[in-house]
Amino acid sequence: MDFLTALWLPIVVSAVIVFVASAITWMASPLHKHDYKDPGDKEETILGMLRAGGFAPGVYFVPWCKGAKDKNAETAAKMKQGPWAMLTVMGEPPNFGRSLAMWFVNLLLISLFVAYVAHNAGLPNGANYLTIFRVAGAAAFLGYAGYAIPLSTWHALPWSQLPGRLIDGAIYSVLTAGTFGWLWPDAAAKIPAIGG
Repeated sequence: MDFLTALWLPIVVSAVIVFVASAITWMASPLHKHDYKDPGDKEETILGMLRAGGFAPGVYFVPWCKGAKDKNAETAAKMKQGPWAMLTVMGEPPNFGRSLAMWFVNLLLISLFVAYVAHNAGLPNGANYLTIFRVAGAAAFLGYAGYAIPLSTWHALPWSQLPGRLIDGAIYSVLTAGTFGWLWPDAAAKIPAIGG
């Protein structure tokens, strides 16, 4: 755990920088403007169905199939006909403050693992900025974008949202890598003075 003592500053600073960048990409840029769809006049129908169904919190898949071995003709007909949906039922109203706090914890964890990977890659104090950038950036990209394709493959995230998730991951990775390169121990010794 000695890497925590040496790299706590880039861990915390990169998490703060990515937190601000994520707020910009999600609220001020058009990148995620169309990620969620308004059900329009069908909202009351959907809410009525959910209220009447008394669904417990969880993720539901319809039509339900018990797996590849399910040979039921009725199930096969439903699967062929569609429509198909994954429905997430939440147990309580969204809490924006708690979600932001958990997002920041996630960012700290990703930066912590970036530090762990970079430290265990044998990068010494005063290592070359670009070497740190490459190692930290690759680890950060896996943390920020590594699950983007499985989200579309297995969790029905529309494929049209995949580029946005990958762009987010690339932006956050570059910011994390740059922060680690900048704040790596003894980094100041290798940055030339302005005008010097």
